[in-house]
Amino acid sequence: MTTLKQPIVGTEGADIVGPRNPDVEAQNPDILIPPVTDHGGLPNLKFPFAMAHNRLEDGGWAREVTRREMGALEELAIVNMRLPAGVVREMHWHKEAEWAYVLQGRVRFYLVDDQRQTLVEDLGPGDLWLAPAGFPHAIQGLEEGTEFILVFNDGNFSENQTLLVTELFAHTPREVLAKNFGVPAEAFAGIPAQEKYIFRQPVPAPIEQVRAEMGAVTFTDKYVFRASQLTPSRFPGGATTVVDAKNFEVTNLAALFIDLEPGGMREIHWHPDADEIQYYISGRARMTVFDAVNNARTFDFVAGDVGYVPKTLAHYIENTGEGPVRVLNVFHTAQYRDVSLNNWLALTPKDLVRGHLDVGDPLLSSLSSARQPIVKG
Repeated sequence: MTTLKQPIVGTEGADIVGPRNPDVEAQNPDILIPPVTDHGGLPNLKFPFAMAHNRLEDGGWAREVTRREMGALEELAIVNMRLPAGVVREMHWHKEAEWAYVLQGRVRFYLVDDQRQTLVEDLGPGDLWLAPAGFPHAIQGLEEGTEFILVFNDGNFSENQTLLVTELFAHTPREVLAKNFGVPAEAFAGIPAQEKYIFRQPVPAPIEQVRAEMGAVTFTDKYVFRASQLTPSRFPGGATTVVDAKNFEVTNLAALFIDLEPGGMREIHWHPDADEIQYYISGRARMTVFDAVNNARTFDFVAGDVGYVPKTLAHYIENTGEGPVRVLNVFHTAQYRDVSLNNWLALTPKDLVRGHLDVGDPLLSSLSSARQPIVKG
């Protein structure tokens, strides 16, 4: 029988004599026994998708983490969706921008923009799309189906409050629909009385055939980005990949993909102008977030967890497991920016640093102004 850890450090703490949830405790060791450096009352900055309500629909599902689940989410919300082969996420649009990352499988993405440009593209793992606010679009699983992550630029966003084509028809008088399309009102006798949201359809025809049959005047691919084809920037301990408006021109949400080897760490840093939402794709990690005044809190993450860091708060991400960590970070800004603690100190006169921190040459001589976002433990 495994002996459960007790929240005791030296003379501080005491054993737990009441009921326990060992599985949750095992995934959150730095919540049960916080590092001595933790202090104050930072809000919760973690929520696992495993605890998010799952909306089961005809052939697929969707679950979300919004401000309802994690009160700190102000600028961003996140959705996880599964569409097996042929299953469709209904034609719709949002008041918010939708940024997407394909986790598994292949997906067909459809969009029409305000210039009447048509997009029909097939995407695979690691690829992205961006649906600007108000642009109608739809999503469909291909032969092997798909699962993906959606990020929206409003923490109060909910997938349950999107503007749907079925509801638009259902709540418009039939005589108005008839006048709009120039057909008899009887043409709308069979329209659905309520949303479809997620529903089964046959796997669509090959993309070349679909495009030819549509007869659209202008096709575009500017709202998708083949991030899977980018070469990461490699460092001792891992790699990073940035996708923002510099290489994906239409996006208003920047992204940083982080790969950490065992013992690797995303250095201590902060983002001066944007909140950050995180989705942990693989591995085990921990993060401490620092805020004024004298506030710090440490969180542990496993695959499927969501993390959040408000703008300007210092943090790191450390691989604490035996396998690789991959984490997706999305920011409420079009261009990615960060400030490195190491670089800041390296670009400050040594006497000033020494006077603040009472440190000697071992630290001062190690400081570097070179960009090194990942370090090896």
